[in-house]
Amino acid sequence: MASVMRENGRMKQTSGLPQRLLQTLIYIAWSLAFVLLYVLLDWASYISPLRHLNVTLWNPAPALGLLYLMRRGRHALLALFVAIVSSELSVRGSPGSLPVTLWLSLVLTLSYGGIAALLKRHFPDSGLFSDRRGLLVWLTIIVTGSLISSLLFISQLLLAGLLTVDECANAIMHFWIGDSVGIFVTLPVLWWLQDEPRRLLFRKTLLRGETFAYASFTLLMLWIAFVPGAQANYRYFYVLFLPLVWAASRQGLSGAIFCIALLQIGLLLGGLLQQATDITLFELQMRTFLLALVGFLIGASVDEQRRAATELRHSLRLAAAGEMAGALAHELNQPLTALSAYGSACQQLLQRGGSEQQLHEVIHRMIGEAERAALVMRRLRDFFRTGATKLEQFALGELIASVVTPFREKAALTGMTFEIGEIPAVTIHGDPLQLGVVLRNLLANACEAVAASPHAPGRVSLSARIESGNRVVIEVADSGPGISSAIVDQLFEPFASTKSSGLGLGLAISRTIAEAHGGSLTAVLGSQGCFRLVLPIE
Repeated sequence: MASVMRENGRMKQTSGLPQRLLQTLIYIAWSLAFVLLYVLLDWASYISPLRHLNVTLWNPAPALGLLYLMRRGRHALLALFVAIVSSELSVRGSPGSLPVTLWLSLVLTLSYGGIAALLKRHFPDSGLFSDRRGLLVWLTIIVTGSLISSLLFISQLLLAGLLTVDECANAIMHFWIGDSVGIFVTLPVLWWLQDEPRRLLFRKTLLRGETFAYASFTLLMLWIAFVPGAQANYRYFYVLFLPLVWAASRQGLSGAIFCIALLQIGLLLGGLLQQATDITLFELQMRTFLLALVGFLIGASVDEQRRAATELRHSLRLAAAGEMAGALAHELNQPLTALSAYGSACQQLLQRGGSEQQLHEVIHRMIGEAERAALVMRRLRDFFRTGATKLEQFALGELIASVVTPFREKAALTGMTFEIGEIPAVTIHGDPLQLGVVLRNLLANACEAVAASPHAPGRVSLSARIESGNRVVIEVADSGPGISSAIVDQLFEPFASTKSSGLGLGLAISRTIAEAHGGSLTAVLGSQGCFRLVLPIE
């Protein structure tokens, strides 16, 4: 047994060694690739350095370093240190001896590590802002962190005797603006390119015809800003906001990031090619910063609004599902109650030895109520899913006659007065089942209001009249407590009910159905209850 255990241990060590070696090789490969990209990006952006110092007004390489730190964690600090040292020696030309260069590179590495840690802490999931509040926090971290980094770096140059006190303020400003603008503009582009979901969205954005249109428009605005604008002391830079607003408002952050990157490159190339004396690289960078800030604000606002609209649609679907469930429960209550009553009647007929004809009649009514329940379910499902109505022509009198029968019977049992006024002979083009739902809701509410009134037994009436020659007004009134101005605005809101056992859906559904038929449903203020249903007639 011991020999088997030793053999298994040797196998685990043998299998684990290549795995660790492979991980080490992968880490080294990623580190070398990062160092190479960092040096190349720093070489491409090494423009207009401040005298003999390695300080420029555009420094996007730290954005790549921050991205690598946020993706790889603190283990990437060594690779970042090597990248900064390599760039200082091969691109910028170290301002001091090798120990000084190593010390300055270490200061920058720790400074960028602190910025990356703050970004990762406040944006643990994405590392990038997604709304306006996030943009403010993200910008604050970058600007403040870059300022602290510049103060630390320039102070070390001062201590090393490579910088005079008079040069400190200008050097700090150069370093701060270079890092802040470089990170602020470049980091979103790099982050979107390395994140697979965002990369796919970014690629879809680039492949759109609209992207080509506003990219061409951007180039045109850059030409206006630098060629005709050069003759007007570069006062036409405001035109650069036009393509940026177009891209950000149409495509959100993805459009804003692409357009800002294009503007950044265009401004730098334009400033260098023009060799303008009336505008400095510092001014170009500040204008790029303002363009980026405006673009990110618009893009974040657009994305935020779209997310809110998506969440609202999802909430509305859930509400519609809940409303449909409530509507089904509300409308199926009557046929199910009738089925229960007819079932009890069948039992009583069987116990008392009722005639076969009576039994057949009760069973026939049970089948009718079951079919009505199934029809209600199908029609309401179709209505809430698509808003569809099954339109047909039918007489108003037939609709009312099919609705009032159970309420007549209920009124006879309770002693309530149930009155049907004169019904005009008009034809309605609509869905009789849905309009029947409306009338049954109104009559059921009226009966419940009368039952709750202390003035028993009470009265419920239904009447109709023609109005303006092309509409019929159906009124359901009762002798209940009436409708006050305090509750009239809430009557037709979903899930708002004055009854302790009510779902608050009947009137909301009824108004929706009435409006779908080109009509309206309103409550009449007064000491007694009254609802008015207006429908178009043929």
